[in-house]
Amino acid sequence: MEEIITRFPPSPTGYLHVGGARTALFNWLYARHKKGKFILRIEDTDVKRSTQASVDAIFEALEWLGIDWDEGPYFQSQRFDLYREYIGKLLENGHAYYCDCPPERLERMRKAAMDVGGKPKYDGTCREKGLGPGEGRVVRFKSPLTGTTVMPDVIKGNIVFQNAELDDFVVARSDGTPTYNFVVVVDDVTMGINTVIRGDDHVNNTPRQILLYKALGADLPAFGHVPMVLGNDRTRLSKRHGAMSVTAYRDMGFLPDAFINYMVRLGWSHGDQEFFTRSELIEKFDIDHIGKSAGVFDPEKLTALNADHIKATPPESLIPHLKPFLAERSIVDPDPEFLKGIIRTLNTRSKTLIDMADGALFYFKDSIEYDEKADKKFLKPAVLPPLETLLSELEKLKTWDETGLETAFKATMEAHDLKLGKIAQPVRVALTGGTVSPGIFEIIEVLGKDKSLDRLSRVIGHIQGKSEG
Repeated sequence: MEEIITRFPPSPTGYLHVGGARTALFNWLYARHKKGKFILRIEDTDVKRSTQASVDAIFEALEWLGIDWDEGPYFQSQRFDLYREYIGKLLENGHAYYCDCPPERLERMRKAAMDVGGKPKYDGTCREKGLGPGEGRVVRFKSPLTGTTVMPDVIKGNIVFQNAELDDFVVARSDGTPTYNFVVVVDDVTMGINTVIRGDDHVNNTPRQILLYKALGADLPAFGHVPMVLGNDRTRLSKRHGAMSVTAYRDMGFLPDAFINYMVRLGWSHGDQEFFTRSELIEKFDIDHIGKSAGVFDPEKLTALNADHIKATPPESLIPHLKPFLAERSIVDPDPEFLKGIIRTLNTRSKTLIDMADGALFYFKDSIEYDEKADKKFLKPAVLPPLETLLSELEKLKTWDETGLETAFKATMEAHDLKLGKIAQPVRVALTGGTVSPGIFEIIEVLGKDKSLDRLSRVIGHIQGKSEG
């Protein structure tokens, strides 16, 4: 069986966005599923708009997503000798010709065609002139004038184009630089690409590319054109829908596996399953279940799925993703075991890594500032006796675990005839500064004996100070 070879060919004219990321994922997953090859190609023939910053941003996004490649990155700007060779082949076998029509004539031609409701296509003036190379001359592909070109598509089915609707398009400009449709075909032929999964905005390019494949005597790849990603209002996805660079989602606290899971589900399904690990996607992804209708990007669904992935990811695996957010909050190189314990208390409560980093801050503080409302409501003189008893009971503990903590709290509650809620909230404020946090026993266990006793001693002093004042 032939090895599946796919590719992702971004243009370095900006950041990698949602649509491009999904295209990369579909090709990468299909190659990995089929144990084939995934090639990265940078389509930088648009020299004016291509930048190194964009190249770097694409690499950064792919690295965050965990999309690796088996060959490349190839740069089209470094392959011009190859393109010139293939232009020569088209000219030699009669599938291309030189054209010296000036731009003004071409503009008049297009305008005249549009004035009568026709397509603004080249009229073939130079088609049979037999011109050779010369200054200001372009090379045009000699398209068939009759018949049809059929685009076999594994997603959309066969699409038929009338050749009379196609024109003799330019394959090399007057300065010798090749054009997009031409270089794409040459690259795909020479790189052995046999599966092309891409957005359906490329459908209109495909008949021209098919004609080029045939002119070069090359086999067609399997084409699969994926519907576009839309916003909630079913218009093309834009910034107002939340369409940003892929790395912006990283910076907003999304996990790469959650982002991948959501992107793949925008247009592909496997029964009713919504949550997929990366390994499950590789195992189950196929072209057959890519849908024909556009996916609708919903930031709320992405956030909910991210929460599920945070919950399902082992704490040790979350550490490298969380650490940059902690560093932004001046928490650098925390103890890994301490951090694992913290994550266990927060992973069911965090929708994003930003939520988790913010929720973790109280664990690292040397001293706790009490929320004003919580202070007034819970840190009253009446709670001093039970807090003092609890401090004493905790000091006596030999084992600092949930069983021991429950014993200390139970003894305190019995001594003062209290229910857990009456003592738990003042303790919560003492340890965290606020009234919302993970479970009280979880917090105390993770904080450890020294920090917990210190914070309880401080809150006792704080309440005493208020009483004296």
